Amino acid sequence: MPYYITYGEFQKQMKEYYLRTGNRMQFPEMSDYLYRKGLLKDTPPEAPASKEMFGNMTDEEFDRIVDSLVLTLTPNQAVNSKVAETDIIPKTRDVFIIRHPRYTRPSPHTHNYFEIDYVVQGSCTFVFEKTSRVMKEGEICIIAPSSEHDLVIDDDSTVFCIMLRKSTFDTTFFSLMSRKDLLSYFFRTILQDDSHANYLLFFAENNTWLKTIVRNAMGESYKNDAYSNTCCISWINLLFSNLLRNYSKTLQFYNYQMGSDFSLVLQYIQHNYQTLSLSSLAEMFHYSEPHLCTLIKQNTGHNFTELIKRLRMADAVDYLTNTNQKISEIAERIGYNSADHFSRVFRGTYHMSPQEYRKMHSGENEAFQPFT
Repeated sequence: MPYYITYGEFQKQMKEYYLRTGNRMQFPEMSDYLYRKGLLKDTPPEAPASKEMFGNMTDEEFDRIVDSLVLTLTPNQAVNSKVAETDIIPKTRDVFIIRHPRYTRPSPHTHNYFEIDYVVQGSCTFVFEKTSRVMKEGEICIIAPSSEHDLVIDDDSTVFCIMLRKSTFDTTFFSLMSRKDLLSYFFRTILQDDSHANYLLFFAENNTWLKTIVRNAMGESYKNDAYSNTCCISWINLLFSNLLRNYSKTLQFYNYQMGSDFSLVLQYIQHNYQTLSLSSLAEMFHYSEPHLCTLIKQNTGHNFTELIKRLRMADAVDYLTNTNQKISEIAERIGYNSADHFSRVFRGTYHMSPQEYRKMHSGENEAFQPFT
């Protein structure tokens, strides 16, 4: 039988217990404690209805909104080191968002869904595969399924935890992370490898828009109308798009083979491919050329030469479709010494000339004119 309590009351009891005893509890343990004390309700408290957006609120104002939301608890559940999405994500939801409880007892665990932790205020201790680091305000961590981790908040810091079904990631966000951007491709590769633990870490300091996205997604995840789940997914789509567009240069990741420094290699390739050679890349990052070739092939699926060509061609398509630049100007922008060389490579890839490609796609981005 489910029982109910507001976020604010649950967190108040958690903090008071810690200050009084010096001990911590995990979420299921605190649920049992509150049940035994008679502090849970058998009918849900009336939560204030809200149709507003939350972008203009201060952190304190939104924290009070969260305090008013209702938690559904099921006492007498064991603390489990393997958490299934059916245990925590409501049946009708693809995404569910909570404010991570403060003062919890450390308990490393794994689960079969994606978790995104966003430190909105303060800091927290992030434990991953038995290694600890402090996550600070503005940091966002995407944790792949089957990765052992834990999050501990020792004060009144605020961390939002976004839980996303793996099936939803695979179907809804897969295409977003399959774009031409090398790092987007790498994100997808890392996050879909269930055989090894991994995470992606971004740093987005003082980003009001990201706060707005997460707040509104959380608001939708607690509504119960026919549109809320779709709206919540749309907000998370905006979150991923914002991270890929604005924060790929801040990327760090855990990797069982390479160590986090290889993310810098990928970033450097992405932003300098126009003039980059394998020898200069190897020299800059102190790899031997054969070892660097192996790492690139293992983690992008392409050798260095193929990778550079794919990046050039993808940018060429963007320029042809979205600008009026001359073919010679596009060739120079993407790293070719002549328009003829560019045209030969383009024709070999797309089986038509750049001019033909531009003509074929010239109407795709024209403004909609309903009365012409």
